[in-house]
Amino acid sequence: MKTEGAIVAITGAGGGLGSAMATRLAAHGAKLALLDYNMESMQELKAALDMRDDDCLLLACDVGKEDAVEQAFAAIKAHFGRLDVLVNNAGITRDGLMIKLRDGQLVSKMSIEDWNAVINVNLTGSFLCGRAAAEMMAMAGGPGVIINISSVSQSGNMGQSNYSASKAAVAAMAVTWAKELARYNVRANAISPGFIGTEMVRAMKPEALAKLSAMIPAGRIGEPDEIAQTVQFIIENDYVNGRNIEVDGGLRL
Repeated sequence: MKTEGAIVAITGAGGGLGSAMATRLAAHGAKLALLDYNMESMQELKAALDMRDDDCLLLACDVGKEDAVEQAFAAIKAHFGRLDVLVNNAGITRDGLMIKLRDGQLVSKMSIEDWNAVINVNLTGSFLCGRAAAEMMAMAGGPGVIINISSVSQSGNMGQSNYSASKAAVAAMAVTWAKELARYNVRANAISPGFIGTEMVRAMKPEALAKLSAMIPAGRIGEPDEIAQTVQFIIENDYVNGRNIEVDGGLRL
């Protein structure tokens, strides 16, 4: 599939990774449907992209809510007539140890609210958007591509029971969807970024950032555009299917 002329939906588009994806794909001629709960950040992104209204659709959407997702994808179909690519990028963290004891007494535990919040956005949101996109793509006879954004934390990371579980699950879903959707000319893959230099990471104290970089065999954190490059690679290579591409500088948690 060519990036030029492709209709690409990106969830979590207002964040650092989502905006990098939008910037790269727009520069290569893609038309964009940008989804995020924060409309202000998407409006700033659209202004920076300097795209025509016909080529860039902004949609406020809580991806964890079925009705909101169905309405958003109906709006994409009404605006563009089709969907070629979905990038399931929306995600949140609510970090904390499952339990914490001090002197034999329980100090804290991960709340069910924090568990549900992360699972709802990262996992359920990816499922709902993937299902809506797959329906559109399959009904059109393809070709189509779904890309789930996982994480290096998929292998298990201390203090991230909820996040690690969600990111392992979206990687597994990509493999499952690749098997289920190939008959409809729809591919599915995942990308697992390591530590990437989004605004949140760049805001860390210099000593903490240096310590983090030292953990990575590549000797540095990744750039958001390096994840966007991987998105473009998957779009354009029609033989990449059912794979989780780890873009982490060699880091293993």
